[in-house]
Amino acid sequence: MNDKFEMVAKTFQGLENVLADELRAIGAENVETGRRVVSFEGDKAVLYRANFCCRTALRILKPFYKFHADDADQLYEAVKKFDWDKVMTPDRTFSIDSTVFGTDFRHSKFVTYRVKDAIVDYFMEKYERRPSIRLTNADFMFDVHISGNEITLSLDSSGESLHKRGYRVAQTEAPINEVLAAGIILMTGWRGESDFVDPMCGSGTFLIEAAMIARNIFPGVYRNSFAFERWSDFDSELFDEIYNDDSSEREFTHHIYGSDISPKAIAIAQSNVKSASLTRDITLEVKSIQNITEAPEGCIVVTNPPYVERISVEDMEALYHSIGERLKKVFQGSNAWVIGYKNELFDCIGLKPSVKYPLLNGSLECELRQYVLFSGSYSDFRKEGRSVKNEELSGEDAKQEYRHREFVTTFKEERRTRRFDGQERPKNALEEKYRRKPAGSRFGDKRDDRRGKWGDKDDRFEDRRDDRRSKWGDKDDRRGKFDDRRSDEPRERVHNEEFSKRVVRFREPKLSAENERPIVKGRRNGWRRKDLPETNND
Repeated sequence: MNDKFEMVAKTFQGLENVLADELRAIGAENVETGRRVVSFEGDKAVLYRANFCCRTALRILKPFYKFHADDADQLYEAVKKFDWDKVMTPDRTFSIDSTVFGTDFRHSKFVTYRVKDAIVDYFMEKYERRPSIRLTNADFMFDVHISGNEITLSLDSSGESLHKRGYRVAQTEAPINEVLAAGIILMTGWRGESDFVDPMCGSGTFLIEAAMIARNIFPGVYRNSFAFERWSDFDSELFDEIYNDDSSEREFTHHIYGSDISPKAIAIAQSNVKSASLTRDITLEVKSIQNITEAPEGCIVVTNPPYVERISVEDMEALYHSIGERLKKVFQGSNAWVIGYKNELFDCIGLKPSVKYPLLNGSLECELRQYVLFSGSYSDFRKEGRSVKNEELSGEDAKQEYRHREFVTTFKEERRTRRFDGQERPKNALEEKYRRKPAGSRFGDKRDDRRGKWGDKDDRFEDRRDDRRSKWGDKDDRRGKFDDRRSDEPRERVHNEEFSKRVVRFREPKLSAENERPIVKGRRNGWRRKDLPETNND
């Protein structure tokens, strides 16, 4: 039972470090962050706690088979060779989820079919019976991850995504994901030391997650089941011990306030709060943010305003302007955190952010911004020796502030390595392209190379002027020679075959009387090859 093994936790981009801290707190070892994943090691108890306790994990995977394959046939043969009796029996059901990043494997559904065929053929040849496929609530959920030619098969220990806590009985339009909401609250550093306010609470996700964090209630208590409970080696006594252990829960001496302009949204939020049994900690009220006239002293504000997809641009700009105006006048002495995805909307708030964290909210590239709120002017605020970038930040707050640069780097790298036509751009090439050189040398070397090859700028253009002068004469001389170009007098057509080949893009070239130089118009005026005079080839 104490044997340790490798595990992988999936999460949202930008929450990797928060999840890593959660995993260390439950006893995970060798914790390493990646892009949207955190790898770690532990025993069966760590696996159960990771599903039950972690607020920012989407899935917990247990890799059990790694191999190399160059095509679909090799993939099929390798999967079929595996001893599947160690994992499941033919009377059980299974499902497969595939993620593909590579050039040889481009279609995740095709990979899913080939892996499914290999598993079924293994049991048919050995037992003449086959396990059944079930898309939902399968006994075993397999995760196939292909990166290049490296394939990893894992058991999904979670089942349904861990963001489905189980307390939500209703929802408004476009509610924020529970995992993302919990991650945002943890990034602020708030652990229940002050009152919490969400003036646009919607279905109440921020409020419920905040109450759970304040009381240290683990999100797994609301779940009906996990996938690992259907495994053959499931230890029910160990899991019951973890489930019934409430020694880490704590008292919450402050309060959580939520409001929304929509009575329907408040009704939905009340249902969800009641389902989570947190009514004693949360107060809800139908009120628009424009009508908020008072707020708890020294509270923290976390909110997710509507986006442009849901309301008109004009209404949204007015809404964000109201957010900034209310924050400045009503929430003085507090810290506000706002998540949005357009800079022009943040500009409407009219306040200077102290911290910016890039996050992904679904498919939207968003930012989480902190606003340190104070009374009076910023100059007076600075005269007191205070700053919006360091005001009242200590412990986890300070740690998260200094981590935002790492989030920005991860976010930009993700954008540079986005898949293109099913392929991922080569990472090494990107690193080579974007690597930083010492200041002063990145562009100086290139200028020196160009100078050595082509000479200085002034010399290059002087040589060109000299060449033109020697060929055609000075500008004044050319005017004298070709001053008749605007004349209406008819001119002879060009009948020379060799010359016609040189001006095939022009129509009816004309000759100067003095030096036989053609007078033609530029190609931008629509001259075409078919308009050339016919040439006598005899």
